[in-house]
Amino acid sequence: MGAAENKQSIKNMFAELAKGNAQAFVGAMTDDVRFTLIGTTKFSKVFNGKQELLTKLLGPLNAELVEGITLTPDNLIADGDYVAMQARGKATAKNGKSYNNTYCHVFKFANGKICEVTEYLDTELVTSVFGR
Repeated sequence: MGAAENKQSIKNMFAELAKGNAQAFVGAMTDDVRFTLIGTTKFSKVFNGKQELLTKLLGPLNAELVEGITLTPDNLIADGDYVAMQARGKATAKNGKSYNNTYCHVFKFANGKICEVTEYLDTELVTSVFGR
């Protein structure tokens, strides 16, 4: 797949997420995806594989949110196997604090699936809402 197809895959994935289809996110990834969440927050680390991503990041994060998080892509830039996305997130933590973060995700594709993700975000906001 080329840059245009990879970009469209990201658009489709987030359109499905907006409809409540959470499987669209994980389903677009290879089984051995490498997901890096930058910083030193309680969620920051490199997650190796879908299972680790689900059990050590997505599950614990969702457990701290009232109704999950809504991500709205603002810009997508594609080049070769990479797609960079600027996005806004909106959520409320169970402790009542707003968790409205801004993101830059860099997705790497291999054979039509996402094989690597690096997530850049406001780490101070993560810590202020969720603690260390």
